[in-house]
Amino acid sequence: MTTLVGATRTPLRARLRLFGSRLACEPGHLIGVALAIALAYLVLAPMLAVLGSSTQLTRMDAARLGGRHGDLTLAYFERVFTSPMSDHIFWTPLANTLSVAAMATALAVVFGVVLAALVTSTNIWGRKALGFLLIIPYMLPSQAIATAWITVFKNRRTAGPAGVLEALGFSPPDWLAYGQFPIVICLALSYFPFAFLLFSNGLNKIDTQLEEAAVTLGARTRTIWVRILLPLLIPTTMSVLLLTVARTLGTFAAPYVLGTPVGYTLLSTSLYSHLRSGAPGVAAVLAIVLAVFGIAMLAFDVWMVRNWQRFVTVGGKGDKRQRAKLRPMARITQTALAWTVFLVAALGPLLVMLQSTLLREPGVFRLDNVSLAYWFGFAGQPGVFTSPEIFWALFNSLTIAGTAAIICGVLGLAVGYAVVRLQGSWLSGFLRQVSFLPYLMPGMAFAAAFLTLFAVRRGPIPALYGSISLLVLVMVVTYLPYASRSGISAMMQVGREPEEAGVVLGAGFFARMLRIIGPLQKTALVTAIILPFISGMKELSLVVMLVTPGTEMLTTQSLRFLDYGFTQLANATVLIIGIVVMLMVLLLQRVTKSNLAGGLGG
Repeated sequence: MTTLVGATRTPLRARLRLFGSRLACEPGHLIGVALAIALAYLVLAPMLAVLGSSTQLTRMDAARLGGRHGDLTLAYFERVFTSPMSDHIFWTPLANTLSVAAMATALAVVFGVVLAALVTSTNIWGRKALGFLLIIPYMLPSQAIATAWITVFKNRRTAGPAGVLEALGFSPPDWLAYGQFPIVICLALSYFPFAFLLFSNGLNKIDTQLEEAAVTLGARTRTIWVRILLPLLIPTTMSVLLLTVARTLGTFAAPYVLGTPVGYTLLSTSLYSHLRSGAPGVAAVLAIVLAVFGIAMLAFDVWMVRNWQRFVTVGGKGDKRQRAKLRPMARITQTALAWTVFLVAALGPLLVMLQSTLLREPGVFRLDNVSLAYWFGFAGQPGVFTSPEIFWALFNSLTIAGTAAIICGVLGLAVGYAVVRLQGSWLSGFLRQVSFLPYLMPGMAFAAAFLTLFAVRRGPIPALYGSISLLVLVMVVTYLPYASRSGISAMMQVGREPEEAGVVLGAGFFARMLRIIGPLQKTALVTAIILPFISGMKELSLVVMLVTPGTEMLTTQSLRFLDYGFTQLANATVLIIGIVVMLMVLLLQRVTKSNLAGGLGG
């Protein structure tokens, strides 16, 4: 019996030793398991918490309905979808959201494809500069264009200083100052850079031999675009539509700034108002609706990729794209069109916000009215540079976005390492999909999920609401898709040979990471840190429900200034964010020797 027991135990010990040696040689298994557990809690658990919040009675509703706290219920779904208030809570905001998303997306796609065609395929003046300048709206906070719009078109419906047009003697109508029209315009101007970048890259990847063959056969430029280029851009167009719709569905700043004065609500602002008014169950249902939209768009994107494989845009080694030489008048008009879009979408909002901070009286353009009072203070009132609120908001923004970016970059490379080293395993697929899942969740929905999960203590995890830790955590998870995709792409270019050589030389795991993998992935790590930092500095939808008086960020502080009628301070705060973000973009391009508008030069 003793011999039998020893015989059965020996293989087990041997297998354990083999497993331990395998972990030592291939720590990707251990890293993958640890990351899978962490992501399951930080990505999947918040979604389950939202589902639980939507089906369990709160204390207040339990007392009102005669139930017990935590009882299962469908009351919140009924309130959102079928109650007498459902039209106000859901159906009207849904209709507004879909109409705004459709119109803003259509405009963004038109702007994007036209500008991409002008910059990549014509000889308009300043095309190289426009390749960078046209993406400036992407670098600005989401509320920048909306605050600039309200600075110009504001009327007496809201308190505070007069708008520029009102100060000049004009009274803008409500439809122009607030509501659907300005929201659509502001969202289109904010999101067309996505379309511009994707269409530009798509055009640069199309084999020019196709165009050369068409020219040889006598086809005109219009025919080439209609019959060849635009059909080949259909997959890019679908990607642009999905990205833009996904962002407009969950956007918060422009609908809040421009819609609240006239009661024009979208799903994001309805979710925010119900959460602030103490109706977390209703907010959870709205968050689920937004999440369903995101998942549906992912499913559609997967279907699209599978069914549009035949659209191959690189068929051989074509020459560099030849730019069409426009006639003098066409060159003038099309150059003016491209630069006008830049002026309206980027330079215009910046100038509008800047002038509002330099004029004591809005709309009075006299030299004696120019002052730095809003920057340095006046009559005992603090200015931008002397305001403790702005100082602490800047400190919090840099701390939160910086910490989240560093953690996000390291985790992104860790995910990339585990996914590539475990290629073909279920763990690799799980990490790849779950790390990308936060990208599908609109910011407001994901914020509601984290608020639900971390509002109270759950086991060993303390309540994090009201702390900087919660803001850092939600940013890390939200921006992990960017970092993880960068890490996966970078690790796929690094074979096992360098690391195996380190093992042969006796280098441990951390030594191999620091001396081999780290130097090889330096550029990817920098990108995986700076891009989340840029996004975190200008984030609003994700943090507006999670900040407290001690954790205000610059974006939320600018929104508070607008709520209080301090338009000049709000504009100055947005300018500070824009300057910091643009400096970080330039730093990113300098460090990585890359161009955010890649492929547009030449």
